[in-house]
Amino acid sequence: MILAGDIGGTNTRLALLEMEDKWPRVIVEQTFPSREHKSLDEIVRQFLGEHGLTIKRACFGVAGPIRNRRSKPSNLPWVVDADQLATLFGFDAVTLVNDLEANAFGLVALEAKDFAVLNEGAPESEGNTAIISAGTGLGEAGLHFEGKMRRPFASEGGHADFAPRNELEIELLRYLIPQFHHVSYERVLSGPGLLNIYTFLRDTGRGEEAAWLADEMQEADPSAVITRAALEGKSELCMRALDLFVSIYGAEAGNLALKVNATGGVFLGGGIAPRIIDKLKSPAFMEAFTAKGRMRPLLEAVPVRVILNDMTALVGAALCGSSAR
Repeated sequence: MILAGDIGGTNTRLALLEMEDKWPRVIVEQTFPSREHKSLDEIVRQFLGEHGLTIKRACFGVAGPIRNRRSKPSNLPWVVDADQLATLFGFDAVTLVNDLEANAFGLVALEAKDFAVLNEGAPESEGNTAIISAGTGLGEAGLHFEGKMRRPFASEGGHADFAPRNELEIELLRYLIPQFHHVSYERVLSGPGLLNIYTFLRDTGRGEEAAWLADEMQEADPSAVITRAALEGKSELCMRALDLFVSIYGAEAGNLALKVNATGGVFLGGGIAPRIIDKLKSPAFMEAFTAKGRMRPLLEAVPVRVILNDMTALVGAALCGSSAR
């Protein structure tokens, strides 16, 4: 048995998994709104108490860098401390990994039905792979082929400088610099990033915000409202914002593929991609992905898939934790 966690800026998901044969099996799983709790300690205590569990091993995927067995999540006012968790709950072993690293570990347990194909490509069996996930933030990780298997490694690539590709994106960068000073890809390629794109288009006169839309954005998550209005064709402004978001997503996924030489494939994780599958399957995403000059032929051969199984990070954390020494 192992306690696995996926710690994100919006939600924290915990699950008890049992190792069966090769892959973990989920026994119980629960989701907690992250910002309604003061710490991961509080959530773990509630989870273990509600389910009457006594666990000896745990692994948590955290949306932030891991340093000396501690992490401060990028989009949460928490500190996650592995040694403190072990002391508080009597765990024999606690492992912390980056959340995208946990997703990468989980890829090996997925089947064909767990993916939507954006580009079939021609995968190299011994090639590296990469994973990029837009959600509350933007996560990126790679998997390096080491002769017999692919070994995941974390990165903080989502915080790298946003690189505009045309006049419109240059204007977007200029619009965001006064607000953020450092404009990373996460500022445009995430849930809040979609809202940033929308407000840029609205404030620069590239679309009108309908009264009903403004009202809905006051009452619910603005990014979800924008996405829904775009997919339903109810707002030209929202449609344009989502189109630009998808193009930027494709561009950065292609950048990541080049950086890690992901000839084995690129996977899109996170909560946003499964909700906008039809948009991702439109030509805009793959055109941006492959528009890398002399590297276009290389990228056209890279398989690109969307992860549909939302248990990937929890399964990956369990696999990582069960193999930790």
